[in-house]
Amino acid sequence: MADLKQTRNRLYIVIAVLLALDAAAVAMLMTPVAGRESLRQEELRQAWMGLKARESAPWRGLDKKIPQAKREIDAFYRDRFPSSYSAISSNLDKIAAESGVRVSSEKYAEKDADIPSLQRVEIDAEVSGDYVPLAKFINSLERSQLFFMIDGLDLGGEQSGGVRLHIKLETYLRNS
Repeated sequence: MADLKQTRNRLYIVIAVLLALDAAAVAMLMTPVAGRESLRQEELRQAWMGLKARESAPWRGLDKKIPQAKREIDAFYRDRFPSSYSAISSNLDKIAAESGVRVSSEKYAEKDADIPSLQRVEIDAEVSGDYVPLAKFINSLERSQLFFMIDGLDLGGEQSGGVRLHIKLETYLRNS
């Protein structure tokens, strides 16, 4: 019985503390410390308006952003996608000459592209030279003004001590 009496007393103490906290919370709401309800409503309204403004911010100036984006896309297509095979070939030869390697063969295969105004071109090329110039050639392809994607590399040796590289590339032709 002593345990039950002790538990009951502890329960009375807990209830009294909770009632005191409730009374303090009510007093806090009624005093100027918490502010008037009109001020709280005004803060809530301002926070709501700020949220609405942030949600609509990406749409502001959309009438100017769309034509700008179209100009940028057109410039990207014009600058990065050639309109002829000769531009692709001359760019590969230029990069090879600058890198100090030799392109011995190039094979082109035309494929359909998902983008209506472009034609996908797959390129198989045999390139030979020393290892460092070949690495420079690959790096130059990736940094080229024309858009090249490297799909595969096969590295092999030559009897003369150089390195032979079979490279598979992909680019796109612009339909003029």
